[in-house]
Amino acid sequence: MATVRTAHTVWNGSLIEGAGNTTLDSSGLGTFDVTWKARTEAAGGKTSPEELIAAAHSACFSMAFSHALAGAGHTPEEVNTKADVSFVPGTGITGSHLTLSAKVPGISEEEFQKIAAEAKVGCPVSGALASIDITLDATLVA
Repeated sequence: MATVRTAHTVWNGSLIEGAGNTTLDSSGLGTFDVTWKARTEAAGGKTSPEELIAAAHSACFSMAFSHALAGAGHTPEEVNTKADVSFVPGTGITGSHLTLSAKVPGISEEEFQKIAAEAKVGCPVSGALASIDITLDATLVA
């Protein structure tokens, strides 16, 4: 059975001068202001679709990586993933760069890199973003 999560956005005005807010309906965790300026310049306390995608990608990858580690018999002490999602006005979203830093006792560097690369491909959000370039830098912390 599929799980559905819901958010909605209300926008007022033109793209450049207008503003809106996005509400996380399923979780009820909050409403976040969005503007074109926050999307193309400094965030200024507002969010953008790209920041929301970055949050989803970093969370999904962390979960996929942790699951893959468990399947290989490893339990991470900590998985820290950052996603940088790039947006070019007139072009669109051009990429997502994942930066992973993880402490995983008893794993070799080679196995760590292999599992990280597989998690990058296997993460469902990576699948949804398949039309853009997804890169990964993975660091095993001692």
